[in-house]
This record gives sequence, structure tokens and C-alpha cells, in this order.
Amino acid sequence: MARGRPGSVERVLMVLWPSFVMAGVLETLVFVVVDPGTLAWFGGDPIDLPAQAVYTLSFLIFWAIIAAAGTLTALLAREADTPR
Repeated sequence: MARGRPGSVERVLMVLWPSFVMAGVLETLVFVVVDPGTLAWFGGDPIDLPAQAVYTLSFLIFWAIIAAAGTLTALLAREADTPR
């Protein structure tokens, strides 16, 4: 069965799934170098959260940023495909 253009759910998943995977990769790379116990708020007080909470919050932040970049790319690519 030949498929045409992907539907809206497929388009969303085409952004979210790769961004999820890359957030995991980025999380691993960052926390190989950085100890979550030594993080501080821009030179101020140390972050008073357990390590697992720091890992979780940073993963969600990484995922959101990468997904936003992927969404912007998908929107720009879609605009280029539409006839004028």
C-alpha cells in the first residue's frame, strides 16, 4: 500500500522520537563530565535537588529544546514544499 504525505500524528512523532533519542545522548554526554551535586544557580547557591531530579529535569529541558529545533526545521521545510 503506497502512502502519501504523513498525517499530523506521524509528523509530530517524526520530531519527538529523534529529539527524545538525542536528548538521551546529550544527557549522557553532559553528565559524564558534570556532577549534578556540584551544580549551582549561575554562581549562586547550589541546586538543592537529588541527583535523579537533576537528571530528569535536565533531560526534559534538553528534549524540549531539541524538539523545538526539530519543529522549526519541519515547519520551514513544509513551507518550502508548498506551491506559491
